[in-house]
Amino acid sequence: MGLRSAYRTSFGERRALSFALVLLVVVFGIGFSTNFWLPLRLGYLLLFGLLLAWTWTHLSGRGLRVRLGRDAERIQAGQTIVERIEITNEIRFPKLWLEVEEISDLPGHESKHIVSLGGSMRRNWRVETVCRRRGLFSLGPIIVRSGDPFDFFRVERSFGKARQLLVYPRPLELPRYAVPPANLPGEGRFRRRTHYVTPNASGLRDYEPSDSVNRIHWPSSLRTGTGRLLVKTFELDPASQMWIVLDLNRTDHAGEDEESTIEYGVSAAASVARLFLAQNRSVGLMTFGTGLDLVQPDRGAQQLGRMLETLAMSEAVGDVPLSTLLFQQARRWGRHTTLIVITAASDDRWVAALRSLTQRGVKAAVIQLDHESFGGRAGAQETEGALRASGVQVNVVRQGDSLPAVLVAGGGGRGVGHGGLGAFVGLPRVGDRDTEDDDAGGGRVPPDDLPPTNGAGDGHHALQPEAVPAGADPRGSA
Repeated sequence: MGLRSAYRTSFGERRALSFALVLLVVVFGIGFSTNFWLPLRLGYLLLFGLLLAWTWTHLSGRGLRVRLGRDAERIQAGQTIVERIEITNEIRFPKLWLEVEEISDLPGHESKHIVSLGGSMRRNWRVETVCRRRGLFSLGPIIVRSGDPFDFFRVERSFGKARQLLVYPRPLELPRYAVPPANLPGEGRFRRRTHYVTPNASGLRDYEPSDSVNRIHWPSSLRTGTGRLLVKTFELDPASQMWIVLDLNRTDHAGEDEESTIEYGVSAAASVARLFLAQNRSVGLMTFGTGLDLVQPDRGAQQLGRMLETLAMSEAVGDVPLSTLLFQQARRWGRHTTLIVITAASDDRWVAALRSLTQRGVKAAVIQLDHESFGGRAGAQETEGALRASGVQVNVVRQGDSLPAVLVAGGGGRGVGHGGLGAFVGLPRVGDRDTEDDDAGGGRVPPDDLPPTNGAGDGHHALQPEAVPAGADPRGSA
């Protein structure tokens, strides 16, 4: 291996230098053996050229400064990330050939430029890349390579370090989608304070400069007799919570790249979350990939950011069947819960688990990804029939379907529009600014405002074994 590596280094990667050294040895050998002046002079000339080339290369790699600017650290799929690269020559020696490349695993990102710099000169340019895939990617460092005109020597320098870029999945508009409303509790409240305006006033506190005027309780303020202003505090109303459960069991997914069940499922989850958060609903998210990921139900712009961040990192790598997940997490859901399950699984166990939840008063809806249409096994039609027989709303999504066309209220007829995940609606850019909820407006998320997030979900948890109903396999079947 040592000889092979040395040969590859000498004659594979740096052939010009290898040839020059061999020629130098031959010329000097002939010159000293014959004492003829011409080979000796050619040898000295070649040696001087090699020294000059080494000096040139060495100086070309010195005195460089590289700066990289990026307009966002988080962005949505389909949007463009813009980078600005500036390279400066801080010495008087010119650089006639510099290859500047940014190392990145972002698909479609090509950032390689050839530049020349005079003494004490700078150059800058923009690099625009359309982010077509969701996920976490790295950008950087920047590698600067240079060499001599004859390619005898090369120098390579690294500037900066790798920085992460999070690409959110891009939600779609779902103008016709709705799910069955959950039953409201007959008594009691969720004892949870909120800054949103709800029908449930829970108490009073002193007025603060940031409070809205419509929160002032004038009768109580007048009764104090001291001129103090009192404002109302609120609790979340007993409206239903919504949980989106995205199945990440690897045996239940098929397809490749953008035309895969996992990508359709993530897009559906993001779109449904955006739809109901825009309606001021309390929405949560549950997935099980490498571990149990929970985003507890909440409202507002920051909640959407947390859910998109979790979905951006979701991959079909789990080993826990959907049936086990539903059985073990059933304690989280009651009569005040609407459960939206997104899966490509077609086994009977998870259907039985969902049926048991509906018998307890949980309202359920299913977005069924047709495994067969993505090149997988059949069974989606039987699963759809079993769910409809149980009174569960089902929307079936096949490869090539447009989600806004097939996700309609009641799981009704199939849409005629096709276009897969490319049929997106235009949405504004996601930047790195913080977004605050509109207090007086009840905290509604504008349909065209997708905020960033600075936090992930509510953590990773190990799935603990729990009691499973008799006759059910705790692992389920693929």
